[in-house]
Amino acid sequence: MEMNQLPTTVLTRTISRPNVTIYYPQVAGLANRQAEQNINQTLSRYVQDLINQQYESQVPGTTEMQGSYEIKNNQRGIFSVTLNNYAYTPPMAHGMTYMMSLTADVQTGQVFSLRDLFKPGSDYVKVLSDNIKTQIANRHIPTLEPFKAIRPDQDFYVADKALVIYFQLYEITPYYVGFPMFPISVFDLEPIISETGPLSIMATNS
Repeated sequence: MEMNQLPTTVLTRTISRPNVTIYYPQVAGLANRQAEQNINQTLSRYVQDLINQQYESQVPGTTEMQGSYEIKNNQRGIFSVTLNNYAYTPPMAHGMTYMMSLTADVQTGQVFSLRDLFKPGSDYVKVLSDNIKTQIANRHIPTLEPFKAIRPDQDFYVADKALVIYFQLYEITPYYVGFPMFPISVFDLEPIISETGPLSIMATNS
């Protein structure tokens, strides 16, 4: 096994202040220190963006906030993680959770957007949207209105040999559904995936 395919070391950092406890990841020990710095700075910015988003959406009062993360992929030099932030301010009816995700190449430090995963000019929005429409029908997922298409920069993460497209609470479904997630096999996307992107790396069987 090549060194660059070994799992990346992940350290847990904590933001702790009254009524706020947030755990978030930082990568460590990368051969490319600039890559390590870029990934960690982006993760820190996302954590702060989630905090800001919560304070903008909560009513005035004593807000309780909790943050956590889940590593979705840590192999073949591709690191993918989701960041969750839950907050509740009495007397709101219920709390609110937001999610962000990062998928990066640990060798170069590149943080991928959704369009980076596909060949230039490919109609990835239609391909992904059609797959999601089928899943919504087959899985009987209730939507607030008929689903039309994803955003070109839709939220996603990579998990082994699948691309997972997800939506925020209330984005396309009622609150009680939670975060609707749609796994799509990388093999179903092979005709349009970028040969230099993370999906191509995950699609190889070596």
